[in-house]
Amino acid sequence: MAPISIKTVLVSESVDPRCRAILEENGIRVTEKQNMKKDELIAEIKDYDGLVVRSATKVTADVINAADNLKIIGRAGTGVDNVDVDAATKKGIIVMNTPSGNTISAAELTCALLMSLSRNVPQAAMSMKQGNWDRKKFMGAELYGKVLGIVGLGRIGKEVASRMQSFGMKTIGYDPITPPEVSASWGVEQMSLEQLWPQCDYITVHTPLMPSTVGLLNDETFAKCKKGVKVVNCARGGIIDEAALLRALESGQCGGAGLDVFVEEPPKDRSLVDHPNVISCPHLGASTKEAQARCGEDIALQIVDMVKGERLVGAVNAQVLASTFSQESHELIKLGEAVGAVLQSCTASKKPFSQIQITTLGDCMKSSTGYMTSAVMVGLLNQESGCCPNLINVLRPRVLCRVEILANGCGYKASGSVQGGVPVLLELSDSVFRQPVSLVGNLLFFKASASPQLLSSVAGLLATEGVEIESFSAPSERTGDLWYCVGVSSLLRDLSILKPLVKEAAQLAV
Repeated sequence: MAPISIKTVLVSESVDPRCRAILEENGIRVTEKQNMKKDELIAEIKDYDGLVVRSATKVTADVINAADNLKIIGRAGTGVDNVDVDAATKKGIIVMNTPSGNTISAAELTCALLMSLSRNVPQAAMSMKQGNWDRKKFMGAELYGKVLGIVGLGRIGKEVASRMQSFGMKTIGYDPITPPEVSASWGVEQMSLEQLWPQCDYITVHTPLMPSTVGLLNDETFAKCKKGVKVVNCARGGIIDEAALLRALESGQCGGAGLDVFVEEPPKDRSLVDHPNVISCPHLGASTKEAQARCGEDIALQIVDMVKGERLVGAVNAQVLASTFSQESHELIKLGEAVGAVLQSCTASKKPFSQIQITTLGDCMKSSTGYMTSAVMVGLLNQESGCCPNLINVLRPRVLCRVEILANGCGYKASGSVQGGVPVLLELSDSVFRQPVSLVGNLLFFKASASPQLLSSVAGLLATEGVEIESFSAPSERTGDLWYCVGVSSLLRDLSILKPLVKEAAQLAV
């Protein structure tokens, strides 16, 4: 990939000083402006090539559309739910994060809350400060021999497991993506959520916030847990239904909660914060000197590496660029764009294109197909009115095929495209998928009412049939009857087993 020119970067939140130092050492001018309101950010962003944020800055479509020069948005941290990634991709802007920067800090805070819940440490400390000496009031329980349920077995979940195993806890878990044999190698036995809930003395959640995880712990799931179960959320506010948690605390079904995150931050409703059995923190998961130094340094180094054309790390919307950091790839991209431009010129009076076929020849070109396709498309589309193609946005799926059928009085429709040479499904009967569904392998489609429990229930049922989930695609909408798609290890012998959970189901091998 030819180096991207980044001369100015706006840092809109407090990051480690090493971030600024590294950028400036490499000739990039840095401006730090914190606590800007949306209108102020919209007015400011037009002057910069790059933007570095943490979690507080909301990089909305309005902000992105106002950024005439922006080429990169760097998130000094893990999630990118505060960035409109789709809007950035449409505009050809790279979005990158530092996925491993705060792993240890978030895991350690989770462990601290688990230990504090077991021994009432914050409550006892506060009582002492008030002049009391009340040993009986703060009777606790050992962690040794207790069962910890870990929902979400990614980097942080894995680190929590290894640390709490040192206390003699039995660790069980659930993750629809991580293979059971992988988590078993860390000492975590995987199972369905239906099997997990009733076994746990403690539960900690480490999932992203998405439609399938909103309200994952709710009235229904709390009722399935042991009476007095204790829960921890250091991931994202909303994974635990806050109203349901309060009801469970009041009834004694939940014996205590450690919360570092809330739906609204800071929370205006203080019911949970003020509850005597709740230990709360103001979103401190990544608030250690080490994590901030790591995230600030990582995002700066990632930007510098990209600017120098050395490598691309942490990009969430520009995977095709990862293999374009060699002199040979630079030359091939120039070739692709030039050939595309020649054909664009030759066909200027014969638009629109009815078919485009791009073929690469030779074994040495196998790894180049993705970016060569993008490069040719950039050359072909570069003179189109209102079109500013680059390697990031040029292969965003465009609807190439739309089919509607009527069968026995029921209507169905689907739209698809081709992305990187692979057929993808964009929409199925008004359910528009958030990410294109690759139409390869074993696919299970099902229509069901949107519910936080849906994925875990389906995964549990599939597991009883010996079928593993390999991928999951959800629609953009979050309400009503919607179509979902899961990639599975093998097809079901009988679709009727899904009847208790779904309204319609279909499967195929592509």
